[in-house]
Amino acid sequence: MPPLLQLRDTVVTLGGAPLLDGAELSISAGDRIAVVGRNGSGKSTLFRVAAGEMAADRGTRFVQPSARLAYLPQEPDMSGFKTTLDYVLAGLYEFDDPYAARAMMAELGLDPAADPGRLSGGEARRAALVRTLSPEPDILLLDEPTNHLDLIAIEWLEARLAQSRSALALISHDKRLLADLTRATVWLDRGRTRRLDQGFGAFEAWRDAKLEEEELEGHKLDRKIVNEEHWMRYGVTARRKRNMRRVGELADLRLRRREAIRPTGSAAMIAQDAKASGALVIDAERISKAYGDRPVVRDFSLRVIRGDRIGIVGANGAGKTTLINLLTGALAPDSGSVRLGANVAMASLDQGRASLEPTTTLVDTLTGGGGDQVMINGERRHGLGYMRDFLFPPEQARTPIGRLSGGERGRLMLARALAKPSNLMVLDEPTNDLDIETLDLLQELLGDYAGTILLVSHDRDFLDRAATSVIVGEGDGRWVEYAGGYSDMVAQRGRGLAGPLHPPVETAERPDKRPADRAAPKRKLGFNERRALDALPERIEKLRADLDALERRLADADFPVREPAAFMDATKAYAELRDALAGAEDEWLGLEILREELERQ
Repeated sequence: MPPLLQLRDTVVTLGGAPLLDGAELSISAGDRIAVVGRNGSGKSTLFRVAAGEMAADRGTRFVQPSARLAYLPQEPDMSGFKTTLDYVLAGLYEFDDPYAARAMMAELGLDPAADPGRLSGGEARRAALVRTLSPEPDILLLDEPTNHLDLIAIEWLEARLAQSRSALALISHDKRLLADLTRATVWLDRGRTRRLDQGFGAFEAWRDAKLEEEELEGHKLDRKIVNEEHWMRYGVTARRKRNMRRVGELADLRLRRREAIRPTGSAAMIAQDAKASGALVIDAERISKAYGDRPVVRDFSLRVIRGDRIGIVGANGAGKTTLINLLTGALAPDSGSVRLGANVAMASLDQGRASLEPTTTLVDTLTGGGGDQVMINGERRHGLGYMRDFLFPPEQARTPIGRLSGGERGRLMLARALAKPSNLMVLDEPTNDLDIETLDLLQELLGDYAGTILLVSHDRDFLDRAATSVIVGEGDGRWVEYAGGYSDMVAQRGRGLAGPLHPPVETAERPDKRPADRAAPKRKLGFNERRALDALPERIEKLRADLDALERRLADADFPVREPAAFMDATKAYAELRDALAGAEDEWLGLEILREELERQ
């Protein structure tokens, strides 16, 4: 079958270096192609050439004369249009029926009369998708179509593309979308393309095998140089063999989480370790928050136990960031209470990357501008070495932050967050703008992290790999926790965020219900259990007060020299108090969970 679109021997040179150096792309009717590669490898440039929006320096471009092509760029230009409807209709061909475009706008909740210049990022992306998809072209070129979309819109988009008869070429960092939709993969690496006639699900193993072959050949020429280049480009691949162990460990964590709760409605990324927190990290009791008449969080309770990895999902504007701020104490609830456990040390990554000054250099951002060293786990490291851990070459050290790509800024924010000692990591949309390889690095980090994680994300695959439970915004301020990752949540809930995926599960099969013939016998807390549950809070508070007093005493820099024997005794007492506090919290938490379960019976 002749291709609908074909690029051959495409060369594009930017700034004296070839970005595309003989790249090729062939799309035939029925094709579903994932186009993958590192940030900055030239994927968007390849699509611009394919769409006819940019001329290559060399090479040939062929498009069947009768083929209709639609292209979604990363940053669509909406200037010059008075309304969103005008922008959408401008993408139709001469004899297209505008009804389909209007109906799709209604599906996505878009106001046809809205000013395109005043749309949010998510609204603008949905409008661009309607303009691209509604003509039902022969060829679809989609460059990061899920950018700025919430999970509801992502699931809608996946269902729409699955039903489309258009030939599709897709650039995306959303692994689940790529795996579900594609049947071939084009890998753009160092300016050249290689094609795998299998979908993205088979790509990573194939790529790693190719890199291993290349590394073995390179060893024959110059082992050291090839190793360095391989590390800089794909440091994570050598660690992927540990993924099976990761899966097993995550399954164990999920099992522990499932037993503790019930639904209530390779690069060298290394996180700095703080001393362990108490067993109970966050205790939120019936918290509520509203803005005016709009409830954002309503009567929500949650206990976060040390080692939990909790994902938070919901529609844009549902209040995910507000919920995070409430749970971490950054925002006071209108009612209810939030208590952080002992020894909690928090590091955070905000989704806006707002704390990055555009004129500050990369190395000064990492070192604080006070020299060329950064402190990691109690050891001083050179800033250039720490940059290398996050795939920044030394020549970028003096690059202003404003000149970095979105993916590079994402890696830099991760580097800053991980340089801070922590046992609670708060990540708000950490996967934004990250390419697939960097997502692998982040997943490796979270797998190695010894502390607790709160994670807001629209990335379903990332949540499945990283989360032990998922909290879902159900609307009207109601939030519900489900054990497991995103796929586990869908199975328990009976549907994804976009709507039903299969018929509701019968009551006897629901994980939060038990058949009558298997119901546990009812019982109440025993006398000693009730007595301990009443006494433990007072004991925990006393232990905390004693620990705080001892910390203030140990903070005296002259104490070890002035009274060495007393200092040793105080250090030993501090360790004993800390262990006693953790034990008391563990005991209280176990009794409290038992009490709640007995009350549910």
